[in-house]
Parts: sequence; C-alpha cells; structure tokens
Amino acid sequence: MTDAKTPPKLAPGTLRIVPLGGLGDVGRNMTAFEIDGQIALVDCGVLFPEDHHPGVDLILPALDYLDGRLDDVVALVLTHGHEDHIGAVPYLLKRRADIPVFGSKLTLAFLAAKLREHRIRNFNLDAVEEGEILEVGNFEFEFLAVNHSIPDALAVAIRTSAGLVLHTGDFKMDQLPLDGRITDLRGFARLGEEGVDLFMADSTNAEVPGFTTPEIDVEPAIARVFDAAGGKLIVACFASHVHRVQQVMNMAAKHGRKVVYVGRSMVRNMSTARDLGYLKVPAGSLIELKDIDKYADNEVVIISTGSQGEPMAALSRIANKEHPVIEVGPGDTVLLASSLIPGNENSVYRVVNGLSKLGANVVHKGNALVHVSGHASAGELLYCYNILKPKNAMPVHGEVRHLIANGKLAEKTGMKPERVIVAADGDVIDLKAGKARKVGSIDASYIFVDGSFVGDISDSIMDRRILGEEGFISVITVVDLHNRSIVSGPEIQARGLAEDDSVFKDAKKRVADALTDAMRDGVDDSHRLQQVTRRAVGQWVSKSLRRRPMIVPVVVTT
Repeated sequence: MTDAKTPPKLAPGTLRIVPLGGLGDVGRNMTAFEIDGQIALVDCGVLFPEDHHPGVDLILPALDYLDGRLDDVVALVLTHGHEDHIGAVPYLLKRRADIPVFGSKLTLAFLAAKLREHRIRNFNLDAVEEGEILEVGNFEFEFLAVNHSIPDALAVAIRTSAGLVLHTGDFKMDQLPLDGRITDLRGFARLGEEGVDLFMADSTNAEVPGFTTPEIDVEPAIARVFDAAGGKLIVACFASHVHRVQQVMNMAAKHGRKVVYVGRSMVRNMSTARDLGYLKVPAGSLIELKDIDKYADNEVVIISTGSQGEPMAALSRIANKEHPVIEVGPGDTVLLASSLIPGNENSVYRVVNGLSKLGANVVHKGNALVHVSGHASAGELLYCYNILKPKNAMPVHGEVRHLIANGKLAEKTGMKPERVIVAADGDVIDLKAGKARKVGSIDASYIFVDGSFVGDISDSIMDRRILGEEGFISVITVVDLHNRSIVSGPEIQARGLAEDDSVFKDAKKRVADALTDAMRDGVDDSHRLQQVTRRAVGQWVSKSLRRRPMIVPVVVTT
C-alpha cells in the first residue's frame, strides 16, 4: 500500500486512473478509469493466498474504493478469462448486479458459470469481438485481438475527451499461435498514428530478454513425455489453458489414450470451451472419472487442476494420497504443464516432492520444455513502444521488479523518465492534455475472502468476526516423525464459540487419529500434517456444531 495522500477533486475533462490491484502482485488485476462523473473498470481478478495467509481462500482488489460510487460505474471490461482477471467479478456484482460487463465470448462464458455458482442473478453480460468499437457513456472502447495462454484475449483502447489509453491486458506476440489468432500489431500501429496518450502494458516478463517461445515449440517435449510414459499419465495445468489441453488431447489421440478431466473447474471450463468451439475433442476420446477403472493405466491420460500446488486441488490430493479415485506410484508420470506463479514456489515443490516420494516421474518446466509463458518478453515490449510512441507509459500486471523493468524498456526507446509512471496499487494518476502525473493515493489494501467472510482481516475485523460470526479455533500438536507418534496435544482453543472447550474432546481424538494415520502413511512434513488437522477439525465442527470457523492448525515436528 502506498503512503496515503488525498488526491484533489477531479477536474472536468480530466481522466483519472486508479489501479485497484495488479501492481506489485501477479494477481487481483483491476483498474478504475473516471472522467466527468462516470467510472469504467478494466478487469476484476483475484490473487491467490500464500503460506503466510492461513485460512484465506482468495484476495480481492480494493473494491471498497467504489463504495458510494457504484451507481457511477458504466462498464466493466474484461480482457480475458483467467482467474486473476475475472475471479473477483462475483464479489463486485454482489454489490451491484446490473453493472454492464463486456468481454469476449469465451471470457463471458467462463464468468457466467462462476456467477451461477455464486447464485448471482440478473447480471448483464455483453459479448464483444476484436475490431468492435463501443460507446458507453463518456467512454469509447475499441477491442483488439491479442495472443495469450487462453483464447479470445483482448486489448482495449479507451478513448475519452482527455485522450487515448491503450491497455494490453495480458499478451504476447506468438507468431505461430495454435489457434492462428495473432496479436493485432496493425491495430497497434494504427493507434500509434492516432496518438496514444497513455500505454499500459503487461509487465510480467519484462525482465526476460528476447521474445517468448512459441506455444508450438512445446509439442515435441509433450510428445517425449507420452512416448516414455508406461503407466498412468497425469497432466496438470491451469483450468483455463485451453491451448495446452488441446495439445494434450491431440497427443492422447495419437497414443491411443482416453482423456479424463479431474477437478471441478477443469470439467466446467473445458466443457464450456468445447461447446463454444474453442476446444476440439476427438470423437470417443473423453471418458468420465467414474469409468477410469475400466481402462489399463497406459490407456488413459488424466488432465488435472492443481499445477500451482493449491492444497485442495486434485494434484495436491493425489500427492497426499487423499484423492478418492486416483493414486500414483512407481512407473507413473506426472507432467506439470504450467508456469510457476511467484509466491507459489513452496507449494508447488511440496507437491513435486510428494509425488516423487510416491515413485512418480515428475516432469516440469525446470527439467523439460513443457510450458511457455503467455506474456510478452522484453523484445516484444520494445517492439510495442517503438510502434506506438506513446506520450506516457504506466506498466501494469506484475511485481515491483517487473514494473520497474518495463519502465526502463520504455526509457530505452526514448521516452523521458518523467513520462514513465511506475505506480503502485492505490496511486491516483490524472491524464490531461497529453500528460499523465501522479496526484495522490488511496487505500488499496487487500480484501480477504475466508469462506463466506469478505473483508480486511485486521485485528478489529478479526475480533468482530471471532466474536460475532463463525468463530476461531487453534489446534496445536507436537509430533515425533521418527516414531510416527504424537508427543503433545492436540490442544484445541476456541474463541467466538458459545460452547465450552470441553466439547472438543471428540475432535481432539479425531485429530490425533488422523495425524497418526497420516504419519504411518508416510506424511512427514508439517504443512501436510496441518492440512490433515484442518480437515479433521473442519469436518467435525461442521457436522457437530453446524459452524464454519477459521481454523489455524500448528504442527511442531521433532
């Protein structure tokens, strides 16, 4: 969060840009644009929690900035369908359901399924295509095709009386894309001739020299994995990476393997992509998970969620020997066909180690070319700056180091340093008469989602939640991994629950039994044992007390 400095009242004819997320993190991308009393939003995504966010499910952009201004929002524009760009839309529409939402056909299909899961009705989704120009209130939007690791991605040019802004969304310049849809550089050049007052470019790969490797270059490595796999083959990737799933589908057909999806989001998204024609499924190649036992291990490929080590995703459950259907062992192969989102390293390597310990051969980006990035590298960004010759630049999407690197690229092409704004979430930038400048900042703190609770989990909010809503349970256990036994505990302490702590006698036994069984099954790290603890307590509390408290497990190993 930046140091608070109250921005001045917005002058007529001035465009105000406020990043509400996505600057400093790889996630929760969202930007507000305001002119003459009307607000347009670009993207509304989530950030996934790290190990130091116990009990947190999701992190939202600074939606509170819109408090009291929701009726001024005339549009939400979505650049593409990844979770870090659309995952927070349900939480925005719960505040005002009829905000007009614009995006490509696939993006809105992914979003519609998500809104139905959140039981949001009467939403207003309008599909747009590249080349389309749309006037909404004080804004004119022009949509341009860009290439990314998901079909139907768009950049958006925003025209107002204060000037022209080009926001790339996430993009790269793959010249041999699997779907034949390249980034519209001719459109970029045309906008450059018109005059771009502010260029907001994806920074994720700004530190990487050269050009991003084409997606097609991944296929030989995937083919080698299929050729070498003698047993089960599990491919883990993002549930929205239609291109990667298509490559695996094609390779499975060549090798005579049936395909089964594992993970709710994978099933949902790939069904949607198939229905809309973005995913081509060879006839007879897709089977249900319940039918997997009808086939030999070498006759099936499993496409799974969990490539980022998410604790409750399918791959983590498989690695922890907790999946109800799928097990892995010697002779099996697991392919992690995805990038590593910064902050997820520990979680991913924890899953890799768990799978390796079970005897599986784990293939990942670190030991084979099984994934390429969906983001433009430095050479591509330089190309864009030279085409556009923008008057001002404001790097977006990335950690601080990525934003700084992107800004330095802009300067290399001749932009004056004072025209390059390396902003942080909450910074307020005003654009007028061809000049952009920072004029203040607002609070853009994290908003946490923990189950049904949404808010800033500060001490005061936590106390209110503990005492007035679902409650809080801590569980402390000391275990001896060598003897696979419990040394002390489990000790359970509760706050915000009406029941006396003595009511947890049965829960303590359940935790002790679950931990002992897990250690006997070879679980030997505190993180996984904490997952076991949280699950055991959560199931007991849900069934016995009909509550869903925050559970903070601590397992000390000796």
